[in-house]
Amino acid sequence: MQPIKIERWWPYLDTTAKQWLRENLRQDGIPPKVQDRIAEAGGPVIDPILGVQDWDFIETQSELVD
Repeated sequence: MQPIKIERWWPYLDTTAKQWLRENLRQDGIPPKVQDRIAEAGGPVIDPILGVQDWDFIETQSELVD
């Protein structure tokens, strides 16, 4: 099964969850609240929730777009 690409669900992710992900780049252990927001936006729900490419995507996103 193909992983869900972050480009598909990122636009629908809650702004506070985006902020947490940006402030805690590549951190092991995403809090349950942020995991719930990712799932609500249509993102993955099983570990690992975010892979290397996802973290690279988050790192390059501008906060001004949100």
